[in-house]
Amino acid sequence: MNADFSKKLGEIIAKDSRYKPDAYEFVLHALWFTQKKLKRTGHVSGKELLGGARDFGLEQYGPMAKTVFSHWGVVTTSDFGEIVFNMVESGLMSKTDNDTREEFKDVFNFDEELDVFKVKDR
Repeated sequence: MNADFSKKLGEIIAKDSRYKPDAYEFVLHALWFTQKKLKRTGHVSGKELLGGARDFGLEQYGPMAKTVFSHWGVVTTSDFGEIVFNMVESGLMSKTDNDTREEFKDVFNFDEELDVFKVKDR
């Protein structure tokens, strides 16, 4: 990540220390992963981003995804929404007028969606 990202991330963490810096970098990579998966260069919805974060997390961390997310302070889909909106407010991400924190609330259950054995059975 570049120096501007690092500076803004430091400002975010100073205001809201609930989430580790790695969580913010992950969300940015999950956004790019989701855009590529959807063959899109622009906006993705909160629900689409959450699906991409789930898939990217499982791809990157396998059965440890839930543990890694928890280590970062991310234990619900709403936590990803908080991270996204912290990044929006700092200028690291953008949103449309229709985007809200509510989009991220209770979209899926981490215990079910990050259990690689259940996911493989689908």
